[in-house]
Amino acid sequence: MLRIGSIVWGVTDVARAVEFWTAALRLELRYPAAEDWAALAPIDGVGPRMSLKRVQSGQARRHHLDLYADDQAAEVERLLALGARRVEGWDYEEGADYVVLCDPDGNRFCVVQR
Repeated sequence: MLRIGSIVWGVTDVARAVEFWTAALRLELRYPAAEDWAALAPIDGVGPRMSLKRVQSGQARRHHLDLYADDQAAEVERLLALGARRVEGWDYEEGADYVVLCDPDGNRFCVVQR
């Protein structure tokens, strides 16, 4: 049987990514971050871990998270205040239940209304 143990996220600035994702998803460092790697875990111990790996390429890293929210509008505003940005020009289909944002490193993710 397989299960997700950790999501590995490619970033160009590990320290900035640690600051954003720990606040966004209530994660904490498992041990001190290195310049090129950080391992994060849920504060309450429930759910998958997230690892941040420094990459050299500025190209899209072909990954994204769907973050489920009970109050999508409030979570979008909270994430924007933490440094996320809206993806301009996204072509949403009619009735879309998600908002596309990107983290400070430009990685896209969706906030989905649960």
